[in-house]
Amino acid sequence: MNGSSTHDPVSIRRAWFFNGFRDVYVTRYLRKHFHAVRLSKSSAEVPSDDAPIIVVLNHPSWWDPMICMLLTTRFGNREHFAAIDELAKQKYKFFPKLGFFGVDTKSLRGAAAFLRTARHLLNAPNRALWITAQGRFSDVRQRPLNLQSGVGHLAARMTRGWILPVALEYAFWTERTPEALIRVGEPIDISELPRRQGREWIQRIETALTATLDDLNEEAITRDPELFKVILSGKTGVGGMYDFWRRLAAWTNFRKFRPAHSDGLLLPGTRS
Repeated sequence: MNGSSTHDPVSIRRAWFFNGFRDVYVTRYLRKHFHAVRLSKSSAEVPSDDAPIIVVLNHPSWWDPMICMLLTTRFGNREHFAAIDELAKQKYKFFPKLGFFGVDTKSLRGAAAFLRTARHLLNAPNRALWITAQGRFSDVRQRPLNLQSGVGHLAARMTRGWILPVALEYAFWTERTPEALIRVGEPIDISELPRRQGREWIQRIETALTATLDDLNEEAITRDPELFKVILSGKTGVGGMYDFWRRLAAWTNFRKFRPAHSDGLLLPGTRS
């Protein structure tokens, strides 16, 4: 692929735009809509060398791209790209400047174009390609995950790099707003598994992502925040008259008001 092409994601992406969008818009938007974004303390470390990384995710929600953009802060100084449906790219015209490129998921020509673009992107150090390999919104409890084959064929064509499984889940615990939960699975070193066929790779990747998601599901069920580290805190409390009464109850009992539902006082006759 010609690096000067107007269709080349590398030439279209703007690092300043990506960083500004993530650090300002995405951060504020997530703070407004989530109680917290949490990363499992049992997550594996992101590879720190300069080898390219293919990040393979499940796809539970519309929020996934924003959560992933926030997670890029854990990847050091890498350039990030993501494959999305061509129709979504046309709807959000600014996405290419963030590193998103469109994929026609309904044709063999589209599959070939994806492999060509992905190999071009990963043919340079310090890059990461994010792929929601289920190709559609799917419940976190769905098994098998039924990953699409493209990521397997991509891995089969690489001789160096990492496959990094990342699991996402969204859960309501004790607050009005939900928790966004993340777990990073053990990275797979592509160089240690040479000459694998695409179908073998997709089975290996699906097994790794399933195990990562199973572990995250178990942590989510516990509702134990101690299992996670907070990478972004959002708003707490309910607001309005409900929080007014809670604040008044705290004041009359000479206690400091804490807006978090699990810490604040309850109205008479109510239970947590």
